[in-house]
Parts: sequence; structure tokens; C-alpha cells
Amino acid sequence: MKPENITIPSHPVGMPLHRNRFDKTIWESRNLSNLGDIYISRLNEIIEKGYEILTKQIAGGAIVVDNEASFQLQFAYILKTIGELYKFSSDDLFTIELESKFSFTEGLQKSKSKNARIDVILTLGDSTNYATAAIELKFFKEKNHREPNNRYDVFLDLHNLENYKKGKLFDITLFILGTNHSHYVNQKDYSPLTTCFDFRDGAQYLAGTLLVYETDKPYGNPLRLENNYNFKWDVIEKKFNNTDNSNLYFLKLKV
Repeated sequence: MKPENITIPSHPVGMPLHRNRFDKTIWESRNLSNLGDIYISRLNEIIEKGYEILTKQIAGGAIVVDNEASFQLQFAYILKTIGELYKFSSDDLFTIELESKFSFTEGLQKSKSKNARIDVILTLGDSTNYATAAIELKFFKEKNHREPNNRYDVFLDLHNLENYKKGKLFDITLFILGTNHSHYVNQKDYSPLTTCFDFRDGAQYLAGTLLVYETDKPYGNPLRLENNYNFKWDVIEKKFNNTDNSNLYFLKLKV
């Protein structure tokens, strides 16, 4: 029951702004002033600072990441902490969702449907001007090596992110991969049957190039991306050497 003499705001405090994502009129009417660009800039800063802290804390041993789920949760905690500090006005609201379901007008190759489950969604702003971000994450451990399927899955995530961007529901679309396996970073060569799935340091993908899994039983269907990509890895030396590779590798791509 609503207490008497208390005004409920038009957008409930703590409710993600993108809960209105299926109402196209709301999305079309947002960011009617330059505040939208300001929120996009702030949200980019939050992600950049969060990424820097995440990678350094993993390398330094402050946090332990054993799989993709823990990678996602640790990053989300850092983003939440930083995001709260970027609420500069009493009207500002920062929200974060994990594994959030979305529906799109076009089919997605990853889910083979019009539905997607996005790893991390961020929103920063007020009720009428706000920025949104969709982030897909991967974390590959050397001991759980899925070669070459992991490489295909990276390009599949990029394909999905391009579709998220086309849907015009997100201002920022980002892919982040972490690994302790140099195979993805500086391997000398790959099998000719899957060599096109290449995101090693310094590699490039040219928009429109068809990516084909040419094995007898392909892991996935051919892919074609719409953007150019230059792959540049961040290499961070671990503070404490152990049985794992002494370096950690991180790839961050804006889509």
C-alpha cells in the first residue's frame, strides 16, 4: 500500500531506466538535450576506469577469476562502485544488470532467434536523458582450452554486438576478453581450416570478410561482420608467478 502524502516519482528510484526498452516512443524521445552526450561520455569513463582496475586487480592477486562467471561478477562489482560515484546530480541514476534478456527485430546468429541474453548492461542518466551500454565478456583459461571453438565464439559475440548497435538501444557496445593463454595472442599460426578466426595481437578484420569454419563438421555457421577491427592486446605481468602463465592478456574492442 502506498503511504499517504508521499509522491511517487515518474521513474521509481532504483529501477533501471531501460526497463522501458520495449516502449519505442520512450527511446526515441530520450536525450532531447546535450545531456545525453554528457552521460555517454561519463559512461565511457566508468567503463574505462573499471576495465583498468579489473585487469590490475586480477594481475596483482587482489581478486581471483577462475571462469567467465567470476570475471563477469568481479567486473560488475567494480563498475557498480565506480558508477555510483558518477552520480553528480540528485536526479542521476546508475543501474547495472547481468544476463539481461532482450528481444530484437532481426534474428541473432548466436541464439538462432530474435532473443539475446546480454552479459552486462549499464545505464547512467535521469528519466529523460541517459546513456546505455551493452558489454559481452569472455574469459579463456589455458586448462579449459576449447580450440578452435573459442576463437569462433569471439567473432560470434562481435556479430551480436553489431546487431545490438543497429537496434539503436545502446549508445556503447563493447567486447572484453581475458585469458592466461598466449595461444590467442601470439600463436605462430592456426590450422588452415579455421585460420580466418584470427584476433591475435596486430591482426585485422576487414568489414564484409566471410569467416568460414571449414572442418568436416563445422562448429558454427559462416559469419560476416560489418565493421573493421584492429586487434590490440593489453599484456599485464602477474605480480606473483604460479603454475599458470606469468602473463595475463586482455582484449577490449568497441563495436
